Amino acid sequence: MIERNFSSAHQLRGYKGKCENLHGHNYRIEIYARGRELDNIGLLVDFVELKAAADEVVQYLDHQNINELAPFHVLQPSAENLAKHILEQVSSKVGDKRVQIFKVRCFETPTSVATYRVD
Repeated sequence: MIERNFSSAHQLRGYKGKCENLHGHNYRIEIYARGRELDNIGLLVDFVELKAAADEVVQYLDHQNINELAPFHVLQPSAENLAKHILEQVSSKVGDKRVQIFKVRCFETPTSVATYRVD
């Protein structure tokens, strides 16, 4: 698991409450990898590669209005959808078939977290 942080604004379209207004979060994300086979030097995943993939996704989201970014210009920029998007993006950037990015936890606050996972 690696952890990354970024700050962004968003607003929840159609939400009946204060979160419909533009507001910001200091997000914390946890990205989990798993696999059944280690490589010839005993590693599942090179953390340098995993961090680089995560950093590319985070850089796209950091200090932005998420509602203005694809795919969130049409997709609700909820913590749930952010977690799913981050999982899919990081998965597409990790080039080792032995490694599965299977879970992302997206914290909007220290006490509000959405988890997206694949089985």
